Amino acid sequence: MNLFRRISKNKVTFEPSFNPEDIFLDSHNQPGFDEHKLEGAFEKPLSKKLSYVSLFSIGAIFLLLGGKLYSLQVMHGDYYRERAENNAIKTIPIFPLRGVIEDRNGVPLAFNRQGEDEEVLERRYIEKPGFSSVLGYISYPKKDKSGVFWQEEYVGKDGAEKQFQDELLGIKGERVIEVSARSEIVTQNVAIKPVSGQNIKLSIDSKVQENIYTNIKALAEKASFEAASAVLMDVRNGEIIALVNYPEYDNNLMTNAKTEEEKNIIAIDLRSDKNKFLNRPVSGLFIPGSTVKPFVALAALEEKVISPLENLYSSGQLVIKNKYGGPDSIFRDWKKHGYVDMREALAVSSDEYFYQIGGGFLSQKGLGINRIYEYMKKYGFESETGINLPREMSGTVPSIEWKKTKFKNSEWRVGDTYHTSIGQFGFLITPLELTRSYALLVNGGYLITPTILLGEQTAKTKVAMEEENIKIVREGMRQAVTNGTAHLLNIDGVSVAAKTGTAEVGAKKEKVNSLVVAYFPSDDPKYVLTIVMEKAKAGNTFGAPITAKEVITFLRDETNYTK
Repeated sequence: MNLFRRISKNKVTFEPSFNPEDIFLDSHNQPGFDEHKLEGAFEKPLSKKLSYVSLFSIGAIFLLLGGKLYSLQVMHGDYYRERAENNAIKTIPIFPLRGVIEDRNGVPLAFNRQGEDEEVLERRYIEKPGFSSVLGYISYPKKDKSGVFWQEEYVGKDGAEKQFQDELLGIKGERVIEVSARSEIVTQNVAIKPVSGQNIKLSIDSKVQENIYTNIKALAEKASFEAASAVLMDVRNGEIIALVNYPEYDNNLMTNAKTEEEKNIIAIDLRSDKNKFLNRPVSGLFIPGSTVKPFVALAALEEKVISPLENLYSSGQLVIKNKYGGPDSIFRDWKKHGYVDMREALAVSSDEYFYQIGGGFLSQKGLGINRIYEYMKKYGFESETGINLPREMSGTVPSIEWKKTKFKNSEWRVGDTYHTSIGQFGFLITPLELTRSYALLVNGGYLITPTILLGEQTAKTKVAMEEENIKIVREGMRQAVTNGTAHLLNIDGVSVAAKTGTAEVGAKKEKVNSLVVAYFPSDDPKYVLTIVMEKAKAGNTFGAPITAKEVITFLRDETNYTK
């Protein structure tokens, strides 16, 4: 190979005197090259035409991408940014099964079923009358217009549903979903599994509950009573077997009303003066009338105000002469009874007898209002029972301080004591409060806390009382059934003791409440039944004992509660 040297002024260079391609060997002149490994190949540059096509294609692609990017970020950036921020990832609640409410025998009273909304189960209640006040109703989870839940649980609004909300509710779960820009679900996963609420078993016997409601409703409609209530309680453990309120609202309608017609029914009920939403056994306040007489009698025996065999004369009215020459004060009995001792006074419900042992008259000393107040409080009046239901009220026992507050410093008079002694004046009770106080007379002297939960251990408070005194009062109540005011309850096959009461109500005393409290079996008491029939016209001959007879007969024939 020859090289030629070129000499310039400043440097010497060597230039080849041949074409460079001449020195490349290929597979034809050098068979040792491996063609599959491109040995011996010579790479030629692309043509100008092909280069221009490639450049044009790449430019077009970038132009299209840039245009789309401009559209997304500049022209519609706010729209897509909002969608990306709000809809990319969402969490939606998974509602747990609300616990089922059963009666003491396992009959479902409140339960769930699939409704129109797949996300929210429908709550339903037993389709029998008499259960609304004790069970209550619920409010469902609620969505706003955009479909987002702003109330994320079932909320109990009354009765057991409200009282046991925490137990029935369960624990809400969560589902995480990924949503596309078109609001389509891309993926979804359960992040937190829901935990079902607890089932609860009430002490209520649904068969007895329905029967009592049917009977008090029938009497109310027959004798024009405006309302009624009833309680059946186990005196040994405080379990409520029945807690009945008439009239009542429809809890299925309250929970599930959908049509305008259904909503109008609810609106009418809410405005009605019948107070369908008042749970009368727990929150209703009533004048007890003669049903407080056994407790006044017991207090008089405890204080040795009178012996049980001492007779007092009932002439039909007690008259206090006006020493200032004005008109005499007359306190009437409901009839003339003649001479009666304590047992007979309880049996025939002599007002005049209780005027005397309560407020005193001539030589007969009385308890006086202060001791009456103290004993009534001791026996459970003017205090809440502590039942596990919402909005319980407590009654009132009149006192000197109460009158000063109620009537602007009015002086307490002996006539006020007389009226208090027979359960009138400002005396008020709830049916449940009255039931618990009667249980005290027959369960060994314990004020017990009522409960609507089956098997719950409730509190008991021992009240000091002489057993012999309790025995005398109970004998008087048994005598009321055998030959006294509660004779309708002299039922074959059941030994019942009872006390009736009639209370005048209204400014003009134009209406009356009829009450009865009965316990059975009288020789070994297990249950107390209280019935209050509310506001019938004065002079009405139909009263609470009629319903009590029907109920106790049913219990004798259809249950084991009278045995």
